[in-house]
This record gives sequence, C-alpha cells and structure tokens, in this order.
Amino acid sequence: MRYIYLTTIFSVVFAFEKDITFTVQAGMTDCFYQKAQPNELIDIEYQVIDATHGELDISFQLTDPVGRVIVSDYKKPENSHRHQATLNGDYRFCFDNTFSTFSQKTVFFDILIDNEETEEKDYDDDKEMELGTAAESYIMRVRDIAESVNRVRDNVSAAKRLQELQSAHEARDRNIAEEMCDRVMRWSIIQMVLMVMVGATQVLFLKSLFEDKSDYRKLIPGLSK
Repeated sequence: MRYIYLTTIFSVVFAFEKDITFTVQAGMTDCFYQKAQPNELIDIEYQVIDATHGELDISFQLTDPVGRVIVSDYKKPENSHRHQATLNGDYRFCFDNTFSTFSQKTVFFDILIDNEETEEKDYDDDKEMELGTAAESYIMRVRDIAESVNRVRDNVSAAKRLQELQSAHEARDRNIAEEMCDRVMRWSIIQMVLMVMVGATQVLFLKSLFEDKSDYRKLIPGLSK
C-alpha cells in the first residue's frame, strides 16, 4: 500500500522549468531546443529587458520536431504562449533580431514543460473488492493528498514565475534608468565643455581688445589709433 501512495504522489508533481537570460546580437537569430512528449504542455514566456539602441522588441518563433511553425511573433517586447505537444521530439524556440542593424537585445524567457497525463491506477478492482472499505478509504485519502500536492505545486510554480517576471521587469526598468542617466551625463558633460570653451573664448577676446599688439584690434575698425 505504501507503493501506491508514493507512485501516486510523485506522478502528479513531474514538471520541467527553466529560465534563461541571454543576448541576441544585431542581425542574428538564437535558437533553443527542448524535448517534449505528446500530451505535455509547453508554457513559454519571454520579455526583452534591454537594448543598446532603439526599441525593446524581438521576433519569436516556435516550431515542432518536424519543422512546422506553431507560433510566430514579429517585433514584440513580451509575450507568452501555451501549446500542447502532439509529437515526441525536440521543439525549437527561436529569437530573431535580424531586423536590427546595430541594436543587440537582452532577452529573458521562462519555459515550463508540464506533464498533464492522467494518473494511472496502481491497483486493480479485484484487490479493492477483497480489501473492502479499508482499501477504499485509504485510496480516497491518497487521492486527496495527491490533489493537495498538485495544488501546492501549481501555486508554487505560479508564484515562482511571477517573481521571475517581476525580476525581469525590474531589470528592464533598471537598464532603462541607467541608459537615461548615461545620456543625461553625456549631454551635461558636453554642455559644460561647450560653456567652458565659450567662456574662455570670450575672456581671451575681451583681453585682446585691451592689448596694443593684439591681432584682434586690427580686425575691428575704429579701435586702432
């Protein structure tokens, strides 16, 4: 009976989840592969969190093991997709930045492969009839525990993905703020240098007006005696 409990509990918590942050160079396409089996759910969520120039956008494409396009996005800052696998093999996730000439993109994406197969029955009806009410009561308790574990797993997974998404938003906002700060600093330095140059030029010009051997006095009529 312990065997029934263990197989029932662990059969409902199987899932694969992975999150990656990477950089797509300008004019390039980066692809990733993930193996999935029929009836498994593929959840993918992506977001562009930084770009060296231009907009925060990327093109995305999901294809099945035989090369058929399942999902295609063009120049989007973020999106999420869910697909139920029908074929056994490697599914391809491609992030396309070929439309950008100079801007490289930093992309965060999270992928979840969830096994939605129905729970297999680890006992037969004849044995249940022989054991009677005790076996039925035990099996009902096991099912209740399995459902509770499944709900906890879903809630923990949802909370984790939400935290990762919030972290991606925070990273994107931080990158935007740092870029704006760099721009303000660059323009401030340029303006300060220009002001110093203009001020120095004015001082030198005014100083030269009061010098007898100044080349500037010759350029201004009426100042030479």
